[in-house]
Amino acid sequence: MRPVRTFGAVLAIGIAMVTAACGGGGENAEDGTSGGAKTVVVQAANGAVTVPARPKRIISLSPAHTETLFAIGAGKQVVAVSDYSNYPAEAPRTKLSGFKPNAEAIIAYKPDLVIVSDDLNGVVKALEKVKVPVLLEPAATKLDDAYDEINDLGLATGHAAEAKQLTDGMKAEIEKTVAASSAKARDAGLTYYHELDNQLHSVTSTTFLGQVYGMFGLRNVADKAENAAGGYPQLSREYLLKQDPDLIFLADVKCCGQNAAALPKRPGWSDLDAVKSGNVIELDDDIASRWGPRLPELVKAIGDAVQKVQ
Repeated sequence: MRPVRTFGAVLAIGIAMVTAACGGGGENAEDGTSGGAKTVVVQAANGAVTVPARPKRIISLSPAHTETLFAIGAGKQVVAVSDYSNYPAEAPRTKLSGFKPNAEAIIAYKPDLVIVSDDLNGVVKALEKVKVPVLLEPAATKLDDAYDEINDLGLATGHAAEAKQLTDGMKAEIEKTVAASSAKARDAGLTYYHELDNQLHSVTSTTFLGQVYGMFGLRNVADKAENAAGGYPQLSREYLLKQDPDLIFLADVKCCGQNAAALPKRPGWSDLDAVKSGNVIELDDDIASRWGPRLPELVKAIGDAVQKVQ
């Protein structure tokens, strides 16, 4: 994101990530059971939300959640998604904004469920005021948050079984990838730098992304930066050159036109070990900034990079 992207989005739906209060549990609003209900209750960050058991007009203002809805089989129930929801291709992309949500524009689609990852412009209250169910599912701060939110959306859309199947598959794939590469990363003491933009903004190990890298035992060169406390420091060129990371991951390929060929042209960068050894990895900006069903692809890109280090 430009401003600095969080894992919450190329969109950058806020630099600071908040913890998702999603529990994944739901009940029949009438008898407290989970079967044959006309409504279900989903525990989201905005509390217990009662939604139709199988909503037919869903709006998603979060690219990550849009991906999840289609991955669990709820795509046909989605009538509109935000302007940044560019995946999958069949998602009904509109001019609706997740950054500056307009309640009137949203209501015009006559939704029976709206999903957001940030409560901007007071959109949650505005929708609740007109009795439109809205789920606030914030950017994940750890893997369990991501899985919980996927299961929340499964429960809310009538696709709980598909959501569980998806999260089970994600967990298994991620565990397999990490198991194949983590020993090498730890034994070699490999370090890395994750680039959010060409202004050298990065992430520390406290962020969602940092935790993903941490599963491999990779050491983050941004952790000791002077302004690392907020989780998204802007590194100086001098600091980065001194750290000389073993691996460089670029998450600013689409947004900022950065790639492996561009790095040697930066002053001093041609001397970095990662540049000289070809250990510069070009990530998909979107996959690297979302906490949805394509997360295993990011993990695999990291694992493959570790395996290639000589």
